[in-house]
Amino acid sequence: MTTVRLPLFPLNSVLFPGLVLPLNIFEERYRAMMRDLLKTPEEEPRRFAVVAIRDGHEVAPSAPGMPDPTARPERGPAAGFGPDPLKSFHRVGCVADAATIRERANGTFEVLATGTSRVRLLSVDASGPFLTAELEELPEEPGDEAGALAEGVLRAFRKYQKRLAGARERSLSTGVELPDEPSVVSYLVAAAMMHDIPTKQRLLQAPDTASRLRDELKLLRSETAIIRNLPSLPAAELTRAPTSLN
Repeated sequence: MTTVRLPLFPLNSVLFPGLVLPLNIFEERYRAMMRDLLKTPEEEPRRFAVVAIRDGHEVAPSAPGMPDPTARPERGPAAGFGPDPLKSFHRVGCVADAATIRERANGTFEVLATGTSRVRLLSVDASGPFLTAELEELPEEPGDEAGALAEGVLRAFRKYQKRLAGARERSLSTGVELPDEPSVVSYLVAAAMMHDIPTKQRLLQAPDTASRLRDELKLLRSETAIIRNLPSLPAAELTRAPTSLN
C-alpha cells in the first residue's frame, strides 16, 4: 500500500482526475496552505488533496448570524467539521496539482488546479495551521469491456447534451472533441452530468472504469428520458462549476 501525506482541502463538490478546479482562497487556514505550497520549487508539483464534505461547512462561521445569532465563530484548521474531522468527509478524494497560485494584494489567493489521481482518506491531522491527511493512492483499473462501454457512454452523453440544450432552447456547440480513452471518458462524463454530491461521489469511488461507465450509462439514459418530458431545466451549466468560495 502506497501512502502519502498532503494538505487537505474539503469542498462541497467532487473533484475528478483531469478536471480543472478554480479556487478563490480567503480563509486563513487555506491561505496558510497556499503559502506553504508556494515554498515548493516550481519544477515540482504543488499538490493537495480534495475531499467532498459529508457533514460540515465549507466556509467556517466567522461571525454570529442565521439561524442562531448567538452562535460563536469557529477558528482553526478543523472549524466547521466537528471534533473528529475524518467523520465529516467522504473517504475517497482526488489529488489536485496547483498549476497557478497567485497572491492578491489583500492576502487572498487565486488558484487554478487540476485533478490528477484518486486517493483514499486514512487519517486527518488538525494539529497544524491547516488540515493534512494520510492518503492511500488508488489505482484506476480498467475492468471488463471498458472500451465498448466508453463508446456507449459517449453516444448516450451526446444525446443527453442535445436534450439538455433543447430543453433550454439553446444551441449546442458541436466543435468540442470528446476523448475516447475509457477512464478519461468516465471522469469527464461524471463531472459534466448534473447530479448531487452523493451520486458524483459514488462515481468517483467506483471500483474500476467499467463499473463507473456502466453506472453512467444508466444515469444518462434515465436523465435523458426525464429531460425529454420536462418543459424547462434549472439554470446550470453542463460542464462548468462555480468557483468555490474558498
